[in-house]
Amino acid sequence: MPTSDVYVMDPGDPHWQVPATGAARFSWEYDDGRERLLALYQKGKDKQWDGAKRIDWDLEVDPYDPLGTPDEALALHGTPYWAKLSEKDKSELRRHYASWQFSQFLHGEQGAMVCAARIVESVPDLDAKFYSATQTMDEARHAEIYARFLHDKVGMVYPINDNLQSLLGDTLRDARWDMPYLGMQVLIEGLALAAFGLIRDTTDKPLPKQILAYVMQDEARHVAFGRMALRDYYKQLTDAELREREEFVIEGCYLMRDRLRGVEVLENFGIPTAEAEEYSEQSEFLALFRKLLFSRIVPCVKDIGLWGKRLQQAYVDMGVLELGDSNLDLLMREDEEIAERLDAERFATEEQERVAEVTEAIAAGREG
Repeated sequence: MPTSDVYVMDPGDPHWQVPATGAARFSWEYDDGRERLLALYQKGKDKQWDGAKRIDWDLEVDPYDPLGTPDEALALHGTPYWAKLSEKDKSELRRHYASWQFSQFLHGEQGAMVCAARIVESVPDLDAKFYSATQTMDEARHAEIYARFLHDKVGMVYPINDNLQSLLGDTLRDARWDMPYLGMQVLIEGLALAAFGLIRDTTDKPLPKQILAYVMQDEARHVAFGRMALRDYYKQLTDAELREREEFVIEGCYLMRDRLRGVEVLENFGIPTAEAEEYSEQSEFLALFRKLLFSRIVPCVKDIGLWGKRLQQAYVDMGVLELGDSNLDLLMREDEEIAERLDAERFATEEQERVAEVTEAIAAGREG
């Protein structure tokens, strides 16, 4: 089924062309490179996996409650509109919200794939090119998985959110080679990781939990890559150059915060835009959700050396400055361990089932 048949609204031209600027850089220096980055490259090669095989696509998903979303998480909960909704309407609302969330994940992963390919092209160091090549494959796999989940299990796709598209465009149009790192690895990937983690840790649905856990295992490496590359490079920049990048981060964080309202969903239920924005802004659950989504971005920005007064004040205004003290390395280790534990549990269950089948077959043979 073509995606155009399952879009909730017309996405417009199916192709989005972003004029690219900047140089493609080759390196004729084939030495060993940075040990930490080459170790990450080796890990990227070792950890490749097939989304068609590692994920159990036979698991059933209720398209009207794909994530087990509680009522309190829906912006309409507690409003006059909520009281008028039938149970069928509430189920449809959950389906739309899940579709909207995973659709933005899908579009963001395609953006990450394009940005990773752009890094391969533009970054001057060969060790970074090597790792970015593995990330490009990771992001292709993630886009494939999210598209399959939306097509096969939810049956509904939302177009890319305007603010996400704006940040992607700004990231790709910038000629400086470090900007795809900053826009994608730090901002978009950092926010996506936090969103993935919040859903992964709260959903009681096995299939989305698998998808998110395995994707996050890859993303932990991607954020580590961005931190390594930018921390080294930003030590060399002037104060003026650092301030330019901080301004980009400030603008990007506001765009990402405003992206997270899901206003498009409420508009599809006939609610005027102004009211939809007000309900999304006033929801206590969504306010907490938006704040927690910066739990990966703020400590990463601080770690790479972008921590000027104006940037700190922006984070004060957003209510997220204290997140700068979060232990990012611990969060990333936990992401990897959760995926490995999930694998171990799944394979242990499968092994027990195989042993039981063999035991039954032996017993049946003896009886025969």
